[in-house]
Amino acid sequence: MASNEGDRISMTAIGSVEQPAANKRTAALTLAALGVVFGDIGTSPLYTVKECFSEYTGIRPTPENVMGILSLITWALIMIVTVKYVAVVMRADNKGEGGVLALMALVSRQTNIPERRRRIYLMLGIAGAALFYGDCLLTPAISVLSAVEGLNVAAPALQPLVLPIALGVLVGLFAVQRFGTAGVGRWFGPITLLWFVVLFVLGIRQIVDHPGILMALSPHHAVIFTRDNGFIAFLALGAVTLAVTGAEALYADMGHFGAKPIRRAWLGLVLPALLVNYYGQGALLLTDPTAITNPFFKLAPDWALYPLVGLATAATVIASQATISGAFSMATQASLLGLSPRVHIQHTSASEFGQVYLPVVNWLQLAGIVLLVLAFKSSSNLAAAYGIAVTGTMLVTSVLVFALAVRAWKWPWQVSIPVFGLFIVIDFSLLSSNMLKFFDGGWVPLVIAAMSFLIMWSWLRGRIAVAAREREESLPLEALLDSINPGRVHRPQGTAVYLTAFSGNAPRCLLHNLKHNEVLHEHVVLLSVEVPDVPFVSPENRSQISHLGKGVHRILLRYGFMEQPDVPRDLDRLADKGVPFDPMRTSYFVGRNSFAASSKPLLPLWQRKLFLVLSRFAASAADFFGLPANRVVELGSRIEI
Repeated sequence: MASNEGDRISMTAIGSVEQPAANKRTAALTLAALGVVFGDIGTSPLYTVKECFSEYTGIRPTPENVMGILSLITWALIMIVTVKYVAVVMRADNKGEGGVLALMALVSRQTNIPERRRRIYLMLGIAGAALFYGDCLLTPAISVLSAVEGLNVAAPALQPLVLPIALGVLVGLFAVQRFGTAGVGRWFGPITLLWFVVLFVLGIRQIVDHPGILMALSPHHAVIFTRDNGFIAFLALGAVTLAVTGAEALYADMGHFGAKPIRRAWLGLVLPALLVNYYGQGALLLTDPTAITNPFFKLAPDWALYPLVGLATAATVIASQATISGAFSMATQASLLGLSPRVHIQHTSASEFGQVYLPVVNWLQLAGIVLLVLAFKSSSNLAAAYGIAVTGTMLVTSVLVFALAVRAWKWPWQVSIPVFGLFIVIDFSLLSSNMLKFFDGGWVPLVIAAMSFLIMWSWLRGRIAVAAREREESLPLEALLDSINPGRVHRPQGTAVYLTAFSGNAPRCLLHNLKHNEVLHEHVVLLSVEVPDVPFVSPENRSQISHLGKGVHRILLRYGFMEQPDVPRDLDRLADKGVPFDPMRTSYFVGRNSFAASSKPLLPLWQRKLFLVLSRFAASAADFFGLPANRVVELGSRIEI
């Protein structure tokens, strides 16, 4: 009895020690999530209310309209962000990871899915990723511009400087990306925390003076506004969408922070601060309808305008950083999943894997943003282009999670159809409203998304065509080993690693080496790299080894789509499993393919030409797989597609 009692006391003591540590870690993750996850949606009050009463909608800031708009914003935040994303979508984690590509991989991995339907899920995932790229261009442009435009309120004479200052901030932001976010990342959470506190304080001042504005919490104001305004209310949905931009980030960044810290930050701080600020702007409009020119900055007293502009600019830079990092992560995932050409990836942190820098993506994104800012010139003009990409991605997410709920979660149809039917109706309504802005700038994200989709789909189809041709021309390994004549083949010491896409066939590089040089190293590794539909692969499942005899070994390395392949590191770990590996006596043979038109083409002409162009910009396999440059031998071959 004494021993058992002592065990209980010791376990209680251990639990009492572990619990504060766990709480401290959750608090740290919650603070960090504020800086990364909620930057976009947190800066929406800068422009949402103003755009709801813009010339485009034609809605005047009358008391009835103000109450109706606030009610629509309130229930958009509750239904889309709180119920859909926080309560339902965040359940769809792919080994802890979220985002549209991770969701696509999770749905496609389910068993007993017809191949045609699996292909539809693949196309939906690519479409969602393509729309996300459009959002990555628009978010920094509209966020930074709307913050700097606060100078118009503080000092109207500075209006000519708004555009140059915004461009300077954006160029500076992209210029420092190569240094990584480790240095400034620790400031993101505290600055964003201060931002939400300021949002709350600015709003609560007006609410205290006009508490009747809180009646807009009732959904009947939204219903009355919609009934009385008809098509005008439908137009207003396009502006209300601005309040929920960034909702997808809650799901996409789930792997970085976990679901619990994100949910805690949203329910405990972000949602209350946003609602209070929106209601504060509404209360201001009830007393001063002329404040609609910039209701957010007019919430502040005169002495606070310049500090508020500075804080707003910092908050929008943080919001922009989140989309920039998201673009880097999305491009990395797409490359590993074979949806885009290989890109050069630089890791900017020795301890944090997720901190990467992709030069090509960085400068292309900056060029696109600068063009958007110069073309649209103001946040109001950009708001016309904003929304289509966001709502399109939301709709794709709803459809994919619906499929997952039925197949993996085993939700009954009588539950799935009402729940996801409501989500899809809301998403489709918002998307339809934003599509009305097509000729006012809405075509921009659609063009960006269409180009991204064509690139990813053409690259995927091209890779399939190349693989088909290589398979036709390849030789089974068993036949190759049987045909080797020891007397004619020179076998130098060391290890030769041949990269091949087919684990059962001899790679073209090996065949060329035997044919032209009659060389077969003492030890030969036929290496294939596979990226399954999971974000990470455990160390025990990393490799699969087959010893084929005559010094030939077949190795399969697996990497998740959130991991960066490091072939030399993982081969070195196989030395105790019968695979000799000496970094200084190992050569890597990589194929450098050139493509030509075939008399029996496997792709349409336009798709083949696009694939050929993309292949010229793809990073080399040596760089992508982390091979040492001074140990790589490239052998060219010509493939007709």
